[in-house]
Amino acid sequence: MGAQDTLPVAAAFTETVNALFIGADPSKCVVKIIGEMVLSFPAGITRHFANNPSPAVLTFSITNYNRLEHVLPNPQLLCCDTTTQAKADAKDFWVNMPNLISHLKKVAEQKPQATYYNVDMLKYQVATNGLQSAPLNLAVSWRCEPTSTDLRIDYKYNGEAMSTPMALNNVQFLVPIDGGVSKLQAVLPPAVWHAEQQRILWKIPDISKKSENGGVGSLLARFQLTEGPSKPAPLAVQFTSEGSNLSGCDIELAGPGYRFSLVKKRFAAGKYLADN
Repeated sequence: MGAQDTLPVAAAFTETVNALFIGADPSKCVVKIIGEMVLSFPAGITRHFANNPSPAVLTFSITNYNRLEHVLPNPQLLCCDTTTQAKADAKDFWVNMPNLISHLKKVAEQKPQATYYNVDMLKYQVATNGLQSAPLNLAVSWRCEPTSTDLRIDYKYNGEAMSTPMALNNVQFLVPIDGGVSKLQAVLPPAVWHAEQQRILWKIPDISKKSENGGVGSLLARFQLTEGPSKPAPLAVQFTSEGSNLSGCDIELAGPGYRFSLVKKRFAAGKYLADN
């Protein structure tokens, strides 16, 4: 990397969505989304900074900034103009270069084998709007009899919650069933029963608009019991998604000297629960 070259930097937005669905009542759905933005620097950049101790200041703009609340920039590394009224949809930040250079130097000494260094820049919470902000909508219903339990889970893919609709991958639906399950009947689609933990697990490789019925489906199971009735327990769901985020935030360079080699976006389910 010569003195005149633009330096490659990568950025990654990683978001976690927590949700609680109660019965089939959309007004009772609570969604909380937290995220972080990390910049990634190639290992060779430390040599470049050693030869160019006064490099161009790395400045960038976060777009769709109005979707964020409780933003915490890294206090050692990031500055932003708090006096001027930011454009509603974007905010400019600039990096404290002396602090960044000394931070990267430390990391390089600690991890001499690393090919790149990740640096936490921003943590944030995303403004949410209940059900509309959840990428997978859920409703669970139980029918608990003394000798049997019927469980039904309805799910619906919601691409509108994402900046770009992408598939939800490795989707898992996990429900504990008490009451002494002796036999499973009418399980659709097929699921795994963990007898020791008394839990049923459905795995769906991906759910998207391209899935059957546009990503709308149901999971059904009937359990024969020896010590019923069962007590309904929360359904826990896990999934990941690559190539999109829920905040709609993006990053753009606001000054010379650097270029983005890659901007990654991804999100995953945190505590994603449905109760009846």
